[in-house]
Amino acid sequence: MISAGPEREDRTGLVLSGHMDVVPALEADWHSDPFRLTALDDRLVGRGAADMKGFLALAANRLAALDPSALRRPVVLLFTYDEEIGTLGARHFTETWPAPDRLPREVVIGEPTELRVVHAHKGMLRVRLRFAGRAAHSGFPHLGHNAIEPAARAIVALSALQRRMEGERSPSSDQFPEVPFAALNVGTIAGGSAANIVPDRCEVDLGIRLLPGMTAELMAGRVRDTVSEALGDEPFTLEQVSFSPPMSTPADAPIHRELCEAVGQQGTDSVMFATDAGWLQGVGFECVLFGPASIKSAHRANEFMPVRELKRGAEVLDALIHRRCVAG
Repeated sequence: MISAGPEREDRTGLVLSGHMDVVPALEADWHSDPFRLTALDDRLVGRGAADMKGFLALAANRLAALDPSALRRPVVLLFTYDEEIGTLGARHFTETWPAPDRLPREVVIGEPTELRVVHAHKGMLRVRLRFAGRAAHSGFPHLGHNAIEPAARAIVALSALQRRMEGERSPSSDQFPEVPFAALNVGTIAGGSAANIVPDRCEVDLGIRLLPGMTAELMAGRVRDTVSEALGDEPFTLEQVSFSPPMSTPADAPIHRELCEAVGQQGTDSVMFATDAGWLQGVGFECVLFGPASIKSAHRANEFMPVRELKRGAEVLDALIHRRCVAG
């Protein structure tokens, strides 16, 4: 974290935030070195160009160009780590930073939103179920205990839970008209070692997209109860692997209204993916997502940043910083 300008007890000013990590670049169809930024026509191509090195560059250059003596309110850069594997850096910041209430309250997180202003997103809960068995030669199955079989029954029960959840609605469902429910996905299954061995272990990983207002504890409890009912006395364990809270900022929040006016946006936008904003909101920050490029370009080969959006993003941030931290 780095800042310029005077600290204010009223928490006015502006925080520009983003994550420094990127996902791996293992796709075979890259046309250029994914870790060397390449200019191609009107695009800047490379891993993280959209998500979200472009915004980090905008934020760093905005701060570097400021005259600290001209600032009436602070500009703060808050860059995090390990967002892609569970918003770990933002969680660590909120749990260890001694005085988050001494930073500006309003935060712009530079996720690739195509310069749309986003006020809400879903959370992401990752849960791992473990089933234990006893290995044996498959010719003598009575000497072993197959760990995959209870996992299979659990998956069937979780599929029924998923269908029930699709019919449920919450006060925040209207913010996500495309998928207005908490979405449960059985993501991975790993068990056994060979076809001629009774498997002694099986793990099932779930991903659950939570709506604002939902808690990890409540949803993990629903999963546990569902599996317990399906298995009876069959033992299993449930581990919460990671959690990224959902986020919802009121549509009439000043930072949301002001950015919408700046880009001519009517109405509100939400996204299905989780971000650092969920943790930051939990300690009193008002967050919006706003950045150049598209999430549809991220996490795939030939990820790119449109140059025109990068330039427009710079103009919007310059004006926002001037209004928030220099003028008045």
